Amino acid sequence: MRLSDKALSISPSLTLDITAKANRMRKSGINVIGFGAGEPDFDTPDYIKEAAISAIKEGYTKYTPTSGILELKEAIVQKLKRDNNLSYDVSQIVVSNGAKQAIFNTLCAILNQGDEVIIPSPYWLSYPEMVKLAGGVPVFIDTAESNNFKITATQLEEAISDKTKAIIINSPNNPTGAVYNEEELKNIASLAVKHNIYVISDEIYEKLIYNGKHVSIASFNEEIKNLTIIINGMSKAYSMTGWRIGYSVSNPEIAKLINNIQSHTTSNPNTIAQYASVTALNQGDDTIKTMVVEFKRRRDYMLQRINKIDGLKAIPPDGAFYIIINISNFIGTEIDETKINGSIAFANFLLEKAKVAVIPCLPFGNDNYIRVSYATSMKNIEEGFNRIENLLTNF
Repeated sequence: MRLSDKALSISPSLTLDITAKANRMRKSGINVIGFGAGEPDFDTPDYIKEAAISAIKEGYTKYTPTSGILELKEAIVQKLKRDNNLSYDVSQIVVSNGAKQAIFNTLCAILNQGDEVIIPSPYWLSYPEMVKLAGGVPVFIDTAESNNFKITATQLEEAISDKTKAIIINSPNNPTGAVYNEEELKNIASLAVKHNIYVISDEIYEKLIYNGKHVSIASFNEEIKNLTIIINGMSKAYSMTGWRIGYSVSNPEIAKLINNIQSHTTSNPNTIAQYASVTALNQGDDTIKTMVVEFKRRRDYMLQRINKIDGLKAIPPDGAFYIIINISNFIGTEIDETKINGSIAFANFLLEKAKVAVIPCLPFGNDNYIRVSYATSMKNIEEGFNRIENLLTNF
């Protein structure tokens, strides 16, 4: 019997093999240092946990409205006003089971079969697969290290066609850590308005910035605000990855469609996590500042270690908690009888020879890089780069 063509078109994660191999090695007693983490290594703050416990004790354990409880949507409205100078009504917010669901809901709400979605590369590996699942066609714009991995207005103008429905902007970016400044975002906004295309603005790493400041593209004027769907959530800034609370903010027409889609798939997100998120949004800024200081310390140390190793090169990320390392000097070479034909081979080489797990960037759209996360302890960072430096220096 023929299975779904749409499902069969989705690419499997090319990073799973390395992750599975690293886990098998750990289970057999091998000490593997992992730089793959896509979540903060800090625990969820106690005051957020206590809010969840209180919600359970008070009986807030039933279904909620599909789009989330009013208290959380009101807290999000206040956050948008406070942090982003944006005014929205609670009816324009849909709380989902993580930011990933919020993005997929959005794509399902705006795309028709064959519509194109522009995605700057390197990109978070789920973007193109979600676009395809929603019936769209991903169109990639390659960014340059020399431009801090950000697209230019000229590149965007050239990529827009009569089939373009949207562009996804992720700032701060996973995997590059790139942060778009106000002028760059205004240029993108101007083109979006000119060509009447939607902007899906993934702002999940908004609070994790080391240089400059976060600007939401929706904040410039009513025209771009009407075309923008903001995606955000609790996972990165509040160290609440397992709580699965994300949200979308959009114009009323799109918000209604997103709510309808979610009502027939998952219904409401976790009730207890919603109540905990109200407390996080209202009380969490001091905790975030502490986390950012520590991430910056780790980032700076990791950069210094990377750029000391012959053949490796990395530029400072302005946000998130990742660095992508340029390994192009090793592509096409043979090290210790291992052919390095791309980032997956290089990642496997580091895992097998140095017992260090990194993420190859082929699934992120650029095979000349690997991604490392500094969402791990300084002890692990020091030991991991001691191993990498020793391995690459000796060969």
